[in-house]
Amino acid sequence: MTSTAKNVRSEGITIRPARASDAESIAELSGQLGYPATRAQVNERLRRLVPGSIHAVFVAESPGAGVIGWLHVSLTHLLESETRAEVNGLVVADGQRSLGAGAKLVEAAEQWARSRGCKNVNVRSNVIRERAHAFYLRQGYEHYKTQKAFRKRL
Repeated sequence: MTSTAKNVRSEGITIRPARASDAESIAELSGQLGYPATRAQVNERLRRLVPGSIHAVFVAESPGAGVIGWLHVSLTHLLESETRAEVNGLVVADGQRSLGAGAKLVEAAEQWARSRGCKNVNVRSNVIRERAHAFYLRQGYEHYKTQKAFRKRL
């Protein structure tokens, strides 16, 4: 993906599983989401997402622009509720948003989740990402809970 990539409509966008060769594009897009990473870091992270039966990474690709988005979805096994899928990350390139790639990525994640017996897909979104919240609502997601996140560095 290049910063000079032209806008594309959803008809030209294909969704496919991510490959190691996508690491540089995924790293660039991660930085746009606020999570900077190098190609090497993304390569290592992709390698760790094994087994594929509980993780999937999809990319949105345009013939003219290359990889313009990615989505990571995984199964979450919990004691207190049924197994569900969780969208762990989703980003579409600046200048490519609102053209259909995000919706196609979410659709791929939902199909993946259904094929694994999930009845729900959950997604968490930072409170400051109002545009993302509107996107998920348009995709049929409901806002069902607000919570705080805590972290401890080890």
